Amino acid sequence: MNIRVKNLSDIIQDKIAKWYEITVSMLPNFVLSVVLLVVFYFVARFFKWLTYSVFLRALRSRELKKIVSKIVYFIILIVGLMTSLSVLELDKTVTSILASVGIIGLALGFAFQDIASNFISGFFMAIHKPFNVGDVVEVKDYQGTVTRLNLRTTELRTFEGNDVIIPNKEIFQNPITNYYSTASRRITVEVGVSYAEDLEHVREVTLKALESLPFILKDRSCEVFFKEFSDSSITFDARFWVEYTQNAQFLSGKSEAIMAIKRAFDKEGITIPFPIRTLDFGIKGGENLHKALQGNEAEDSQEAPNTPDSLTEEKASQRYNKTRDQHMDDKTRPKKGQDPDLIDPNPLTHPTSLDKKEEF
Repeated sequence: MNIRVKNLSDIIQDKIAKWYEITVSMLPNFVLSVVLLVVFYFVARFFKWLTYSVFLRALRSRELKKIVSKIVYFIILIVGLMTSLSVLELDKTVTSILASVGIIGLALGFAFQDIASNFISGFFMAIHKPFNVGDVVEVKDYQGTVTRLNLRTTELRTFEGNDVIIPNKEIFQNPITNYYSTASRRITVEVGVSYAEDLEHVREVTLKALESLPFILKDRSCEVFFKEFSDSSITFDARFWVEYTQNAQFLSGKSEAIMAIKRAFDKEGITIPFPIRTLDFGIKGGENLHKALQGNEAEDSQEAPNTPDSLTEEKASQRYNKTRDQHMDDKTRPKKGQDPDLIDPNPLTHPTSLDKKEEF
């Protein structure tokens, strides 16, 4: 028993001695790894500040600056941690950690691919800056003023006062119309005039009406283009340019132009026609309604009427008599096993179904 206890104590002492030797031999490496980790920590903080304040001056999004600077910060920290573990001769541990990080990153990439795509789209949008807060834009079926830009979403306020949140992926992958990219916008008013009007005179009156508006841009000429022969009128487009810093300028400019054109046309006696429909009759066409009706009346007068009412009554009477005779024959005909002498020769004197006159 004493021998076993002595052997056990010897084993423990040997283990402690080996651990001590290893600790003493690895102490410089441990100290060096701690120093490297601290150095990398301060280096990461410095590059985080440098990235946020110097390298990303062109970016106006604070959230994007914070995310990019944090990414740089964590990358430097991870590099410092791997370097410290290598100094401690823990290469296998480093390999295992890298493999685990790769597998976790792959799984998270598949699970959150939509979120990741929105973040990546927001990152590139922040770099290219297709629009800014306050711009009036149109994306897919939404049109309104940009109220907020995030890395994942963009918020619009429509002209009806509704807030719309659009994922950045949808904005990045679809066409965008930025109405504030230029300080002007063209307004097109579609007008129709009668076929009887002089088109040159219509053009002159329309141009004078547009040029009299005080808010149009004088460096852009007004234009009138006739475009088609419509069902009831000849239509044309009246075009002019206005300053565009808010959507109300576009709406009010179009409204004022319509009223100005209407006043000018009324003054000059130019007709804006109502919708007209021409009804053409006859097999080959070319006949109006009055002529077609007169022709039908003439055809009716030429036909010889054969007293249709009298014929109808006569046919009804013949049908009734025929049906009555059939009923009388059925009543007077002897049934099987019946004495013919017992048959009433005048069945109509008794109440039968014939007492109820049938209507024809």
